[in-house]
Amino acid sequence: MDNNPRPPADGADGADAPFLTGRTALVTGAASGIGRACAVALAGAGAHVLVVDRAAEAARATAEEIGGTAFVVDLSEPDAVDTLPDDADVVVNNAGLQHVAPLHEFPPDRFALIQRVMVEAPFRILRRTLPHMYAQGWGRIVNISSVHGLRASPYKAAYVTAKHALEGLSKVAAIEGAPHGVTSNCVSPAFVRTPLAEDQIADQARAHGMAADDVVRRVMLERPAIKRLIEPAEVAGTVLWLCGPHTGYLTGASIPLDGGWTAEQVVAQHDALAAAVGRGQQTGTQHARPVARVHGEHVEVGP
Repeated sequence: MDNNPRPPADGADGADAPFLTGRTALVTGAASGIGRACAVALAGAGAHVLVVDRAAEAARATAEEIGGTAFVVDLSEPDAVDTLPDDADVVVNNAGLQHVAPLHEFPPDRFALIQRVMVEAPFRILRRTLPHMYAQGWGRIVNISSVHGLRASPYKAAYVTAKHALEGLSKVAAIEGAPHGVTSNCVSPAFVRTPLAEDQIADQARAHGMAADDVVRRVMLERPAIKRLIEPAEVAGTVLWLCGPHTGYLTGASIPLDGGWTAEQVVAQHDALAAAVGRGQQTGTQHARPVARVHGEHVEVGP
């Protein structure tokens, strides 16, 4: 049995019916922001969406709007996952929260809470739903990571830790799921226009005595080359593409919707390393291993 089907030929992809017709998609944090946008997009592609969120009224309103089913659960409670259906064909792990504080002042209870919601809950959901995906030979896992799953910023120890862990979990799911027709990928955006981001903007404005627009321009958009916030629908569009008929060979990846944030850091590292090599050649020590300091780290250059 071939559990890794090839993409359909042009004109043979079921154009008369949405490509997720008959599929069930489970989306966490689906009452607002990125999760809601994903729920709407997946429903538009024919999926029956399980709208998972602790915000009861908003979850039910979203489910009613898209013809889905609301599940009001608090994912910080480990046993809550056991109340969710185990037959999802598509899983979008999106739920998250943020807390900003210096590492030496970071509240341990908040650190633990963020790991439960953003790492343990996705693990438990995958552990619960993968047997169904394996049995049918098809499944799609999309984990909403962050540019902070690829890079770090100060004062976000719990969030950065959780997103890096989610990236690792996604890769393990990709490797284990491949023989069963299951793909697993991360979508890693920079700052998205969501309630979570709006709260951060307000907090930063109060903390620094700045206008909200200045926080967006000088803090959030300092690193991306594209100087605007990402819209939730843009993230949802990428999620939908990863669940489509032409991405069956894409797995274990992290797609950075970061406006060039990570690209700029790579260029900076390349320039610094090239300069270090050049200095070594100019002094006749090109066979040594010059060391460049890049973003506070020592990087060895050379074979």
